[in-house]
Amino acid sequence: MSRTIIINLIRFFALVFLQVFLLKNLTLYNLSTPYPYITFILLLPFETPNLVLFVLSFILGLTIDAFYDTPGLHAATCVILAVVRVIFINLTVQKDGFDNEPEPTLSVMGFRWFFFYASILTLCHHFFLFNLEVFRFSEIQYTLLRFIFSSIFTIVLMLISGFLFFRSRERK
Repeated sequence: MSRTIIINLIRFFALVFLQVFLLKNLTLYNLSTPYPYITFILLLPFETPNLVLFVLSFILGLTIDAFYDTPGLHAATCVILAVVRVIFINLTVQKDGFDNEPEPTLSVMGFRWFFFYASILTLCHHFFLFNLEVFRFSEIQYTLLRFIFSSIFTIVLMLISGFLFFRSRERK
């Protein structure tokens, strides 16, 4: 098996374990719930075929749905996240000349690009997640507050893990 496949397999199980057994019941003032499991989708290599990306995203979402008792909610938002990832990478990576980089990690792409990338994708994921979860306009203020605070919490956790687990490497 390829080193990349093994690393992503370990990343998949570690993030699902972290999400389900440690962060599932963690909420701050009933407004902020972290969902760092989406880091798996964000860190998949650039050369991952779109079909594989969509299937892996769907499997990840279904796995989280199985533990959260939310049939299809996380699966749908993970597939939406994969679509937004493809669009974002097509718009930024080719223009910025990052084609020779293997994966979109903090150490490879740099802080500014990764922060923008993680922020945009996390905001899209959380927007659809919370709106599909509530699915009514009567609670729009509460939903928007949860969306914003949960996005901030998730992005901070992603950045912390990026600084902890990825070695610093100078870009050429």
